[in-house]
Amino acid sequence: MASADKYQKLANKHVLVIGGTSGIGFAVAEASLSAGASVTISSSKQSNIDNAIARLHASYPNAPKPRGFTIDLSSTAVEQNLEKLFEQVGKVDHIVYTAGDKLATTPLQDITYEKIVAAGQVRAFAALLAAKVGSRYLTNPKSPECSIVLTTGSISERPREEWSIVATFATGLLGMTRNLALELKPVRVNCVSPGVVDTEMWENGGMSTEAKGALFGALASRLPTGRITGPDDVAEAYIYLMKDRNITGRCINTDSGAVLV
Repeated sequence: MASADKYQKLANKHVLVIGGTSGIGFAVAEASLSAGASVTISSSKQSNIDNAIARLHASYPNAPKPRGFTIDLSSTAVEQNLEKLFEQVGKVDHIVYTAGDKLATTPLQDITYEKIVAAGQVRAFAALLAAKVGSRYLTNPKSPECSIVLTTGSISERPREEWSIVATFATGLLGMTRNLALELKPVRVNCVSPGVVDTEMWENGGMSTEAKGALFGALASRLPTGRITGPDDVAEAYIYLMKDRNITGRCINTDSGAVLV
């Protein structure tokens, strides 16, 4: 690699973003295209994939056109579904896992075994199985040039009432990241921990524009950065973790300084 290109570490690489049709995942797909990578995204709905691919291709018409495949991560057949996904995708250099579902915020007295299991399915169990299956499809499993990046949240460090189920899996992802970094070495495994991010999740969850504005205003007034960020800022953490071949087993916080206050 010529010295002038030594920082273009994602050029001509293949990045798979599991959950890449909206929010942070979509921003990671955009940033990867901007960095010269080819991108494949996945989602549970074909319509979401088609819409995301159209948007990505319109923004980066000179980049390789992104591909997309559907996968059901909520099924008990999730491992078989992941096998099918990776067979379709083929070899990849980096796997980014940003898939999520509605946060299972629940008062302690309303928690049940079934709610605990359901809350872990997409955000934890499927993430671990994605690392297991995906590790066999890395272009160079004997090199730190390949990586897997998982996603947790600031609840792993800053507790909140009624978030015990969510915190259980968010914190578990930190241990999962460290352990996978050893099991899959020299492939690198890292994690990103976002705080509150302004994405479609809020509206899709039924929150009105007025309610979101009030919530964000109250939160921003307490944050050291004084603002609620968008997914484009958070995506930079994922790009860094894919590019830095010297980092593994670590979690990068991009949370507006929320854990400080």
